[in-house]
Amino acid sequence: MHKDFEDKGYWALILGGSTGLGLATAQKLARHGMNIIIVHRNSRSEQQQIEAGFETIQKENVQFKAFNVDLLKPEKREEVVVKIKERIQNGKIKTLIHSIAKGNLKPMNAAEYTLQNDDFRLTINAMGISLYDWVKACFDVQIFAEDTRIISFTSEGNTKAWKNYAAVSAAKVTLEAITRSIALEFAPYGIRANCLQPGAVDTKSLRMIPGHEDIISHSIQRNPFDRLTQPDDVANAVYLLCRDEASWINGCIIPVNGGEHLS
Repeated sequence: MHKDFEDKGYWALILGGSTGLGLATAQKLARHGMNIIIVHRNSRSEQQQIEAGFETIQKENVQFKAFNVDLLKPEKREEVVVKIKERIQNGKIKTLIHSIAKGNLKPMNAAEYTLQNDDFRLTINAMGISLYDWVKACFDVQIFAEDTRIISFTSEGNTKAWKNYAAVSAAKVTLEAITRSIALEFAPYGIRANCLQPGAVDTKSLRMIPGHEDIISHSIQRNPFDRLTQPDDVANAVYLLCRDEASWINGCIIPVNGGEHLS
């Protein structure tokens, strides 16, 4: 295998990379020689499974570091960014991947457990605004490469109304708006920013959505290839966007769903 990023001192910083799309992306980039930093938040009960995933990265003979912290707290973010700068030394962050899935999946109108203002704020901050927070923090300490790729994951919920998805939908719209602004305002510094919009992927995050079985079934029916999007499909797209040949792709929302959006 040709390793595009080997011996270039490049690092991928993956926010929320312990499972799902983030982990698949870390594994893919590591196979191509990218050093990996993952910032995640998981409990002790999940640690054994997570370490197994991290081991697959380390077997690729790249440098690897994981931080299990609350990446939404400003003081933790500042602390981790300083540690990252120390860890990579003369290296640079080639890509920052935003794969944070933390939000409220509540109905807007129910007898109890109803979506509140605070639920919106927590979800939009976690799944949207935090992208800017981390980009700005890394930019301020000058750890980005001369040609950096900022990539985040949105969903069809950006334009479609799904039950119990209101807060996440608002967060995805925020994420996309921030991505476009990063693409515009950070372009003079060599930073490109894009959102990938995967089809339905059978991940832990999807299974938290009430009625996820119907989402999975409907997605398969709509897909020209009669299957769900896989984490590796999305990781492959991230890899392509990190290549030199993708340098003129900026400020886009890119479907990665095998054509699921066509119907």
